[in-house]
Amino acid sequence: MTNAPIRILGVDPGLRNTGWGIIECQGSRLSFVDCGRLQPDPTQAMGARLRDLHEGLMRVIADYAPHEAAVEETFVNRDPQSALKLGQARGVALAAPALAGLIVAEYAANVVKKTVVGAGHADKQQVQMMVRVLLPSSAASNADAADALAVAICHAQHRGARMRAIA
Repeated sequence: MTNAPIRILGVDPGLRNTGWGIIECQGSRLSFVDCGRLQPDPTQAMGARLRDLHEGLMRVIADYAPHEAAVEETFVNRDPQSALKLGQARGVALAAPALAGLIVAEYAANVVKKTVVGAGHADKQQVQMMVRVLLPSSAASNADAADALAVAICHAQHRGARMRAIA
């Protein structure tokens, strides 16, 4: 008996660039579906930019019908204003799939890196390389999409324990 494939949306939130990636997981087998990046117009007011992120994520969810979503927890060591703005984008990244009825998991960046690369302090190039190794047909042409696919891969690896904890 084979389990049905689970489609996972991974999101790497950001106000300028929000990466998204869709994979399918069937047992331990991972398959690439699609990925991309949302880029709200930086000249717009904050509310309009957040609306654009929300609408973009809802379009991705409608187009690809994921079963579950995973969002990277953000780490910011810059000024408080930047942290607040990033937090607002992250709120949209969490709310959009939740409003669509998806289970939404969160993963710290070092957990994502350790799961995908094997080292919690891997750099972006190492993450992109391992995403290409794990998903050979992936078309992640930018770091934001690759990071989002890494979040989805992380969730695929950890979802069994998370789903048992929720049940």
